[in-house]
Amino acid sequence: MRVPVRVVLVGLPGAGKTTVGRLLAERLGWSYIDPDVEVERGAGLDIAAIFREHGEPVFRELERRAVDRALTRERVVIAPGGGWAAQAGVWEDLPEGTAAVWLQVSSPEAIRRLEQDLVERPLLAHGNMAARLMRLEGERTLSYARAHLAVETDGSTPEAVAEQVAARLVSEYGIDGRSD
Repeated sequence: MRVPVRVVLVGLPGAGKTTVGRLLAERLGWSYIDPDVEVERGAGLDIAAIFREHGEPVFRELERRAVDRALTRERVVIAPGGGWAAQAGVWEDLPEGTAAVWLQVSSPEAIRRLEQDLVERPLLAHGNMAARLMRLEGERTLSYARAHLAVETDGSTPEAVAEQVAARLVSEYGIDGRSD
């Protein structure tokens, strides 16, 4: 891969994609895009309402379009929802110069984080969150494993994870986000 000009973070809900994404973008001197925010802005509804009123397939299509638009930019960190990476064709459609980073999190740690989070997660909102999260992990792990880098997040602060991702991008791909 040539030197990455964009980074996409993937991982389960609770992995820290949004928080680490903002911190990584700041560290690199790049822009940050949260496709969920773009979807909400375009739809005039929050994610939970899109799921309730239109269903997951409609949300996934809106999410995919938002990520596709973000992937046309350079010097950007993109943090799509946890299900984006499991959609058919997304890995094949990544443009050259995109580094995908899997933020790995154990189910117990993800549950701990999600229980403290105020964001409504439609796929985890009903029933036993632990069982639902473990099901998602089973469904998505092979997709996440296609990422170029994997970084363990358990027991680390978001700042430490962002620093580790930045350091690996520099050492393994020669990325230098601060220079033009």
